[in-house]
Amino acid sequence: MKNYFKWIKLASGGNRTALAAYCILNIVRSLLSLVFIWCTKILVDIAIGHSGEDLGLFLALCIGAMILQTILSPVTSRLAARIEIRTRNRLRYILFVKTMESTWQGRDAMHTGDIMNRIESDVSSLASVVCRTIPSLATVSVQLIAAICLMASMDLRILACTVFLMPVALILSKRYFRRIRTLNREILDQGSKVQAHMQENIQHKTLIATMEMVPEISRRLSSGQKDLERQVMQKTDYSLFSRTVIQAGFTAGYLTVFIWCIFGLLHGTMTFGTMTAFLQLISQIQKPIVDIGRMFPAIVQTSSSAERLSELYDLPQEKRTSDIRFNGKTGIRLQDVSFAYKDGPKGSGNRNVIDGLSHDFRPGSITAITGATGAGKSTIIRLILALVHPDKGEIKFYNSGMSAPASADTRCNVTYIPQGNSLISGTIRTNLLLGNPDASDQEMK
Repeated sequence: MKNYFKWIKLASGGNRTALAAYCILNIVRSLLSLVFIWCTKILVDIAIGHSGEDLGLFLALCIGAMILQTILSPVTSRLAARIEIRTRNRLRYILFVKTMESTWQGRDAMHTGDIMNRIESDVSSLASVVCRTIPSLATVSVQLIAAICLMASMDLRILACTVFLMPVALILSKRYFRRIRTLNREILDQGSKVQAHMQENIQHKTLIATMEMVPEISRRLSSGQKDLERQVMQKTDYSLFSRTVIQAGFTAGYLTVFIWCIFGLLHGTMTFGTMTAFLQLISQIQKPIVDIGRMFPAIVQTSSSAERLSELYDLPQEKRTSDIRFNGKTGIRLQDVSFAYKDGPKGSGNRNVIDGLSHDFRPGSITAITGATGAGKSTIIRLILALVHPDKGEIKFYNSGMSAPASADTRCNVTYIPQGNSLISGTIRTNLLLGNPDASDQEMK
């Protein structure tokens, strides 16, 4: 839970004043609904001669409460939309930068489809809880307390009867929360797998079609989707059962209040105005409790999203200070370098891909590195680029005037052209500016 609250705090950063204003306006709206109920009680009693209050005053209060509610509705909706989009944008920006500046994670790292699923889906879930669910929880809590106080001021007995009829199902067990949370994490992970599968194979559709593997790839997608469907329906069944029990309890509560009011009218112990108020107040008490019952599972479910986002946020970051730029021809010297991938296949014992390699790529020289697949060619490039670091030995950039160990800060001296399609979406200009954001038109030509 500590990790969850950290993400709530991070998500609300920069919008706390706006969130507080949103909560206050929503609370005012809910209190205005209770003012309206009180006014309708008095007006009904005035109309049937059971009250001598000022008709004009309570009409004005009733109309004023309705007008203010109508005005506040679009204001709060617009404010909520603005806070939510700002929160989503802020979290996505933070996670995008964290991902882009993280160290290279090796061959078994997160798939880009999984990363995108987390940045899109999990961020949206967390932003919704921070910007919608938690403010709503504060609002309905105040509304519930105020409605209970108003009902108690009119008839404490019927309030006690209503409260005692609240279903035990509202107090959701730890087991229920734990199961919903587990199912939600499984659904999120399975959704990421399905998205990663589609993204990977669409990206390589020419290869898949050439190898005549479209039917097999499609079958695997269908299998993954069926697993996702099963998990979603299992979670839905849990939620529907709980909601049905809660709804049955509240239906019994409403009927009890209604019958109480009927007998009160028959025996002259209750006015029509009081009955009108009671029948409106019962929904003002029951609806917040139903809403709270729905909000807590939503908040618990989002803890899974917080966990998944933490896995992105906590990715090891590259250590950078400032670029170390070499002027003139520069060499790269590898001295007794050994390296093994820590994510190698089980049983491989993290066998060294590079083992005791020493070589001097002298300034101005041209070197071709050849070898079979898996011999370590790409690994040498990653070591020079400081995307990975040697387990043993050292790598240095040098020229006649200076030297520095290979790091993210020396990467500015390397021009790297990867194999395959290395163009990003956009124009040729956009791609050329990756090499030098300040390049002139003539330099690009």
